Amino acid sequence: MTNSASIFSRLPVTRRDVLGAFAAAAVASAVPLSASAQAASPAANSATAQAIADHFSGVATMQGEFVQFGPRGEQTGGKFFIERPGKLRFNYDDPSPMRVIADGKNVAIGNVKLKTWDLYPLSKTPLSLLLAPHIDLSAGMVKGVKEESDLTTISLGNNTVFGNSTITMMFDPKTYDLRQWTITDNQGKDTSVMIFNVKTGVAFDERVFRVPYEDIKGTSANRD
Repeated sequence: MTNSASIFSRLPVTRRDVLGAFAAAAVASAVPLSASAQAASPAANSATAQAIADHFSGVATMQGEFVQFGPRGEQTGGKFFIERPGKLRFNYDDPSPMRVIADGKNVAIGNVKLKTWDLYPLSKTPLSLLLAPHIDLSAGMVKGVKEESDLTTISLGNNTVFGNSTITMMFDPKTYDLRQWTITDNQGKDTSVMIFNVKTGVAFDERVFRVPYEDIKGTSANRD
């Protein structure tokens, strides 16, 4: 375990926690945005912020470690894998059997030991913005941009698709590297993911982002 990870207490992640982190934005009832989402400035056409967004969009693949902070204060960690566009995998540390897999079409959240899974259209979750092929800050999905000396924060959302749910991405203003993202669901609850030990330009086996549709009843139409 790295020094970065060891400073956090690791609590077992449950299926409910993971659902809250990645799926609640698609199913929760709408309420006003949380303070973290509202903090961003409407100056979304910043040249610096767009340069950061362009840099991030140009990172086709990345992998590393993460620590997740849930809305009830719970903490857990693991390894993540991202391939643009649309693909993501979260392997939670043992003893948790939880996995999150996005294959470009759907997001599957499940327990690999019990082979129980929940399936959500990727396009209906704010994760689709994180995994998009390009982030255009002139588009209407930008909720705000906040530039500080040590952090540039970009908040994205689409009221028509996600309701009041947003994803807020935090970048290093010098290296343009992604440091953290926070998903705020329609109930104003935040789940944050901090990443570290990141490697880019990684080649992945296609099985990394394979959703086990054979274990999910009634999803044969989603396999292709």
